[in-house]
Amino acid sequence: MLKKWEALPENMRTDAVRPYYEILAKKQGALLLKRVFDVVVSAVMLLVLSPLFLVLAIAIKLDSPGPVFYRQVRVTQYGKTFRIFKFRSMVSNADKIGTQVTVGNDSRITRVGKLVRKCRLDEICQLIDIFRGTMTFVGTRPEVPKYVAQYTPEMMATLLLPAGVTSLASICYKDEDELLEGAQDVDKTYVEKVLPGKMKYNLDAIRKFSFFGDIVLMFKTVLAVLD
Repeated sequence: MLKKWEALPENMRTDAVRPYYEILAKKQGALLLKRVFDVVVSAVMLLVLSPLFLVLAIAIKLDSPGPVFYRQVRVTQYGKTFRIFKFRSMVSNADKIGTQVTVGNDSRITRVGKLVRKCRLDEICQLIDIFRGTMTFVGTRPEVPKYVAQYTPEMMATLLLPAGVTSLASICYKDEDELLEGAQDVDKTYVEKVLPGKMKYNLDAIRKFSFFGDIVLMFKTVLAVLD
């Protein structure tokens, strides 16, 4: 549910964010349905997929040294930070030996990691984040703090809702690593070219937000992964 306008962080109480806030404030019922759906479905899926979690954990541990999960700090609703759950698909401490975005044919990706990333299995453990409320099924993908620091005032509106596992931007930019491959300055290219494009989709999603629209987007995501 949305906080009152006066309770938002100061850097979100701006004229650029206000129109998006007013749109969501009129859809409190849909937001409540969204949260109930998140809790119920994520709980069921965690139970059903627990055998797959075990198989992936064993495969990751046998393939390369390091933890099963990759816990990177990301930003979610109202600018709060959290440590996201992802099955590790890269060598341990990958973010310390390269950029915080992944490029095509990244040498840091492990053998099991290539398969996990191709099937998008590295992100299924984000069901844990959904259940505990730091994420939602459909919403703006959570960025690392240094990229959020580059947000325009209007982009801050995406932080009115919890970060999401999928979105239309995620589908349209599913081959983002290939777009960044060959860039001389990956971080600069991401901030100046990729991020603004993704944010156009994310902001439009807030303007058109509906609970059933989220359900449709989830089915589109499944089709995109299978494509």
